[in-house]
Amino acid sequence: MALTRTRATHQDDRVAGVLLAAACGDALGVPYEFRPRLTQDQTPQMIGGGLGPYAPGEYSDDTQMAVCIAQALVDTEAVAIQDHHILNEIADSFLSWRTMGATDIGTQTAAVLDATQYDVATPWVAAAMLRASHSRWHTGRPSAGNGSLMRTAPVALYDLHDAHETADAARLVSELTHADPQAGDACVIWCEGIRHAVLHGDFKGVRKGVELLPEQRRDWWHTRLDEAESEDPHTFPNNGYVVTALQAAWSAITRTPVPVDDPANGTFAADHLRLALEAAVRAGNDTDTVAAIAGALLGARWGASAVPWHWQRAIHGWHEITARDLISLGVRISHQNLPDRHGWPLAKHHPRNADARTPYRVSHPHDDGVILGNLALADEDPAALDVDAVVSLCRVGSADFAQTPASDHLQIWLIDRPGANAHGHYTLDQAARAVHGLRQEGKRVLLHCAAGRSRTPTVAARYSGLLGIDPTTALTEICQALAPNRPFVNFELERFVFDLTGAPHPTPGERVWNARAPLNPW
Repeated sequence: MALTRTRATHQDDRVAGVLLAAACGDALGVPYEFRPRLTQDQTPQMIGGGLGPYAPGEYSDDTQMAVCIAQALVDTEAVAIQDHHILNEIADSFLSWRTMGATDIGTQTAAVLDATQYDVATPWVAAAMLRASHSRWHTGRPSAGNGSLMRTAPVALYDLHDAHETADAARLVSELTHADPQAGDACVIWCEGIRHAVLHGDFKGVRKGVELLPEQRRDWWHTRLDEAESEDPHTFPNNGYVVTALQAAWSAITRTPVPVDDPANGTFAADHLRLALEAAVRAGNDTDTVAAIAGALLGARWGASAVPWHWQRAIHGWHEITARDLISLGVRISHQNLPDRHGWPLAKHHPRNADARTPYRVSHPHDDGVILGNLALADEDPAALDVDAVVSLCRVGSADFAQTPASDHLQIWLIDRPGANAHGHYTLDQAARAVHGLRQEGKRVLLHCAAGRSRTPTVAARYSGLLGIDPTTALTEICQALAPNRPFVNFELERFVFDLTGAPHPTPGERVWNARAPLNPW
């Protein structure tokens, strides 16, 4: 089936959400690992600590090992993960991480990696790791921990259009450290759940994943999923075991109600991602791993655009990986490391619109601590730009606004094309709340999109709404301030601004600002 432009855009959003949401679940669970279980009225926060101890927003070994796999997949030219070159890259990456970056490591994984440490960088390193893993299992030592399931998400993105190839790859990568068939089964099920969610935007792939297992084990796994769907996450306390870890994650996802989309009252279906991850952390015990497992599937279903702005800002970890890097890795895996026609996500500088190559800036009429502008401002001298934080509403290059600390550069997945935003109300609201949050910290903020004509004024108007200004006044005065830059507001984004306040939409005759469909969505 050929992809429509909108459908492809939604799929890229979901691809981008897989590693990002997994890492957010990891960092959200870190502070509570093996500590007294949170009650239903307690909300987990990315406060750091845990077994590291970790900094606030720092992810642990769950994401570190997923990054090992992801980087091996984008660095290879092999066609299939089963190729020994890719397996060797993954195995070498695990061993390098063990000696140079591991902040925590599971007993089972440590045993296998320690047994093969002298095979690093050899042509047989993956084969040696598989032998060590299988030897551990065949001699009766525990081999069904959750350590391969927690890192499996990148495998699901490598061949999105072949369920059987993905299943075979998931089992093989699992067996590098976890040879027990239950660990492999869990990775097959979860990878199919992720793969299907990216393509179709639902959770039906988890059950489909069971059908990829040997026939004699399918009923047993369907029963385990039935149990998860009927019991709360904390009823699976032994979640260091791969089966109960999967059950706890699946319970958190399926037993957390999807909110009704009611923008005027501040409820959004996309907020299911946040609520389900919080539920996963409340499972207790191995909280970071259960939430990382759940996060990968939730990100595949809801996308990067559903990840709360303050989580995206906080998330970071080994190799100085940030939210931007996690998004980039996911997209690069799914596109065989090929950039799009604009060079994204590999380009150092995103192309400037042909009619917006001159930097433009103006103060927000309702808050002079917010600067409204375009992407061309990235070409200005940082001292002349004079801002502490940047909220980007368009794609940017890796070197654009590089002078701004990563934690103060928010990149929001908002597209200037009707129908292209999977969660338009939520995403636009999150962008405005990012500006609001940064301003509450006393930061001077640049809010920009590609040309500064459509996304910028609509998010600026929603920010004005958070300050108590009605949307008609906000859009009118913001577009007047932007008049020299010729603002043209996307009708759909305009509608989101009004929907978020519950105000009636203006008729064409009531508008005193220009409105039209945009020319360039990026």
